[in-house]
Amino acid sequence: MAPAEPVPRIGVAVIVVRDGRVLLGQRLGAHGEGTWALPGGHLEFGETIEGCAGRELAEETGLLADAFTPGPFTNNVLVSKGLHYVTLFMLARDARGEPARLEPEKCAGWQWFDWSALPSPLFGPLASLQQSGYVPDGTA
Repeated sequence: MAPAEPVPRIGVAVIVVRDGRVLLGQRLGAHGEGTWALPGGHLEFGETIEGCAGRELAEETGLLADAFTPGPFTNNVLVSKGLHYVTLFMLARDARGEPARLEPEKCAGWQWFDWSALPSPLFGPLASLQQSGYVPDGTA
C-alpha cells in the first residue's frame, strides 16, 4: 500500500574520476531537466548501494566498474514538487570503457569536467555536494 504522504527516496550517484576529471551528463525529461548530473538513479528494494551504483553506471553510460568507494551524502527537499531525496555518492576510479549515451530520452550526452570548473546549472544533489566543499579524491 502506498503511503498517504510523500516519503524520502534514496538516490545513488556515481562519481567517475578519470584523468583528474569527473563525468557529467545533461538531464532530459525529468525533474532537473537541463541540469548537469552524475550517473545514477534510485536504489531499488533489496539492492545494495554498490549494486545500484554499478547497475546505474552501466545502464546510463555503458561503463563498468568493479569497485566503489563510499562518499558523502546529501539531503534535498523540493517542497514545491513534493520530492525529498537522500543521495548517496559512490566513487568509481576504475571505470572501464568510454561513456555512451545509452538513455537518450534521459541524457543529452556525457562530458568530462574538472571538479573546480563544473558546468551550470548543476542538478540539486550535485550542487549541494559541491556547496559542502567536498572534493573527490583524484580530482585536485
